[in-house]
Amino acid sequence: MKLRDLQAGAKLPELSIDITAKLIVGGAIASRDYQDVHHDKAAAQALGSPDIFMNILTTNGLVGRYVTDWAGPGARLGAVNIRLGAPNFPGDCMTFSGEVSSVDRDSGEVVVTIAGRNSLGDHATGTVVVSLP
Repeated sequence: MKLRDLQAGAKLPELSIDITAKLIVGGAIASRDYQDVHHDKAAAQALGSPDIFMNILTTNGLVGRYVTDWAGPGARLGAVNIRLGAPNFPGDCMTFSGEVSSVDRDSGEVVVTIAGRNSLGDHATGTVVVSLP
């Protein structure tokens, strides 16, 4: 992505990600989050959840992937500010969408507003600051 080509209001292409048990458990292990609700269905159900669910660190990683896939290999993530909503359960699909909120050509910083939605609603919403060369 070229900074000179960007304007506030520009839409990012959508990205759909299948939510699998393997993704949820793998993300929890990779982020050293061993809380049982992220890998043990019976433990999650004992707490009232229908199944295991994705942790916020995996969501953060997927948000970063979404923005850097769009921005390109020269981009550098800055502040990532997200809020979790509906959980991501296995068997669902999360679709990211985004929009450029602001462009600062002097600093090279772009603010992107993102949303990751599943069948239950918004899983993650927020903003990402990305620096472009």
